[in-house]
Amino acid sequence: MESMLGSSRVRVRCLDGKTRMGRIIGKMKKRVWVREGDVVIVVPWEFQDEKADVVWRYTQPQVEWLKRKGYLEGY
Repeated sequence: MESMLGSSRVRVRCLDGKTRMGRIIGKMKKRVWVREGDVVIVVPWEFQDEKADVVWRYTQPQVEWLKRKGYLEGY
């Protein structure tokens, strides 16, 4: 995640090379603390490709595991 924009909005850099404006969904907003630099899963909107919903945040041990297994090559 690149930056927090306020009001549950974030700017995310995706593995496909695009930068999208993400929206933290309500379920995550109430339970998970999302910060700049976190690795998150986003789901692009079907009708606007430049926007997405943030649906999951990885913890640091999970990020290290993903790097070891080769899933985060560009990170």
